[in-house]
Amino acid sequence: MEEFPQLLLPINLRTAVKKSHKYEPVITDSLLDFASHYSTTILPTRTYHPKDKALVENAVRIVYTRIFAPLRKDHFFSLEALKKAIENLLEGYNEAPMKRKKYSRADVFREVERHALSPLPAMVYQLKHSVRATVHKTSHVYLSKDKHYYSVPFSYIGKKVNIIFSKNTVEIYYDQRRIAFHNRILAKYQYTTVKEHMPSSYQFMTEWNPSRFISWGRSVGEYCEQYITKILEKKQHPEQSYKTCLGILSLSKKIGNVRLDNACKRALGYEKYSLAMIKSILERGLDNLTDDDAFFEEKKLPKHKNIRGGKYYQ
Repeated sequence: MEEFPQLLLPINLRTAVKKSHKYEPVITDSLLDFASHYSTTILPTRTYHPKDKALVENAVRIVYTRIFAPLRKDHFFSLEALKKAIENLLEGYNEAPMKRKKYSRADVFREVERHALSPLPAMVYQLKHSVRATVHKTSHVYLSKDKHYYSVPFSYIGKKVNIIFSKNTVEIYYDQRRIAFHNRILAKYQYTTVKEHMPSSYQFMTEWNPSRFISWGRSVGEYCEQYITKILEKKQHPEQSYKTCLGILSLSKKIGNVRLDNACKRALGYEKYSLAMIKSILERGLDNLTDDDAFFEEKKLPKHKNIRGGKYYQ
């Protein structure tokens, strides 16, 4: 069918009607968007008036009897074969004369209903979803479904916004006004950024990426590169990973590449990936110990007045 009806009459189900009313029912945003795309009108059936939907429910019953029932014992090995079988039965159902009438449903459609239809729009409608989000200090919002970040103008930092996304696009609204538009990117823990959205104080964030940190870690040493890679592979927010990497790599200016690489080697053995772990290793001097020395150092009991010691039992 290349046409679309100018009026839709849904029942008062929750996915269509937010609040039923005799005169002014409140339609859901998703259905209103659908209606706007196809230039149609939504007019829900009246509440407590079952006759408003009697024709529809009867049509469903007839279709179930004349199409579903004849196919219920058949086996189909492709979707195309099933569609063809349904199409044949549907065509026969529409062309068959109606009871106590001399014309068919197809005759009514061709002579009356088709002239009341509107042409379909050029673009196919895409179902849209909406979520609330807060604009981060990095001038991005986080779309949790994709685990991806999209930029908005920096003047909206800290504001609550609506993210409306479809299969291909992401739109961001503030007070019913669209402030950003992006193509939807299905890449976890990454940024989609429009440079004009970013204030100068935050533009450095767009320059960081995993390859840059890994390359920096490689310049420090083999173990540092491995440690930075492990941090970046962790499932956390990108800016948290970047800040951790930046904090660790910046230590090389104070302690040198050798000590930092040894500290990363020790931390890899502990399987603990954080800036706090690297600082702890450096403060305790574990980066200067051999593997055996580090083992015995970790096994030593801490000094405490409640620990009796071996002499107590002599």
